[in-house]
Amino acid sequence: MNILVIDTATEACSAALSADGNVTAQFSVSPQQHSQLILGRVEELLSGANLQVADLDYIGFGRGPGSFTGVRIATGMVQGLAMSAEVPVVAISTLAAMAQEAYNKHKASTVVAAIDARMGEVYIGVYQADQNGIMQLQGDEQVLSPGEAVQLIQDNSLNTGDFYPVGTGWDAYEELHGYGVQHTEINNKTDILYPNAEYMLPLAELLISSKQTLSIDEIEPVYLRDKVTWKKLPGRE
Repeated sequence: MNILVIDTATEACSAALSADGNVTAQFSVSPQQHSQLILGRVEELLSGANLQVADLDYIGFGRGPGSFTGVRIATGMVQGLAMSAEVPVVAISTLAAMAQEAYNKHKASTVVAAIDARMGEVYIGVYQADQNGIMQLQGDEQVLSPGEAVQLIQDNSLNTGDFYPVGTGWDAYEELHGYGVQHTEINNKTDILYPNAEYMLPLAELLISSKQTLSIDEIEPVYLRDKVTWKKLPGRE
């Protein structure tokens, strides 16, 4: 089975390919360069595996939450690729992808993912690993103020040190500083700031096995709210 996944929802730009179980991936933090980089990365991954778009069985993408512009870039590219290859699509949460990376790298069984949503809010979700090591959402993904995010953590009976924090939200707002399992070697900051397509692959495989695939017409981004919140700042998309 050949699965391609791309993500451009945040400042990071990534693509990953699982070709009969052999995984190759590219990742970089490249603000405002997604539209220039992502197609080339897809071509390099396919070429390295001696595959063409027509050889893909499924295509996945980071559906958000994240940058409005970034999520739209991935959505549009996936629609084009899926139409060309005539294959189904899987839409993967960017928050879940970071939680999955925390499990794969650190065996973190409980993860709270928080992305800075601008305008004094975070996109946030609580995840726990199932018996197969796949991160499962507890409740809903939400957009909350930092104070409401702290309340969400408390409502889930989590205390400082009970969970692994991932995402840009923790360092963005003072109310969230110091929460979660922190590593002194990384200066008390989370080592996973952005979603990475490589860690979307296990989530894509689960969606495929549970038949939660989408047709081209069903592909939609997830913003969690309707109003535009991603302010363009220097070095930010």
